[in-house]
Amino acid sequence: MQKHVIGECPICGHDLFVTKLECSHCHSEISGKFQLSKFNYLSKEHLYFIELFIKNKGSIKQLEKELQVSYPTVKKMLNEVIESLGYAVEEESFSEKDREEILNKLSRGEISSEEALKKLKE
Repeated sequence: MQKHVIGECPICGHDLFVTKLECSHCHSEISGKFQLSKFNYLSKEHLYFIELFIKNKGSIKQLEKELQVSYPTVKKMLNEVIESLGYAVEEESFSEKDREEILNKLSRGEISSEEALKKLKE
């Protein structure tokens, strides 16, 4: 059974460090205080999301299908992972509501397909 490195202390929740490394071939050991990567501090759910994101080549549409969730849910999950990695998430100027409204106007015939495409590209 393969064990995985955890990034947070199960007692207090603070970051853990690796203090010993060993070669699987010659069994040499190196001791010290080694920082784990950012990914070691992510939850299993976030790591799974990243795995699926890469598998689907970053296609949110494909993630929607695979996870059977809506576009806003996938975006929310992606933003959570981005924040967990320590990056700021900028608010999008074009919301899902705006996108829906444009598509509704198109389906009602209030705007042409060319107008809809132009608005969606903005």
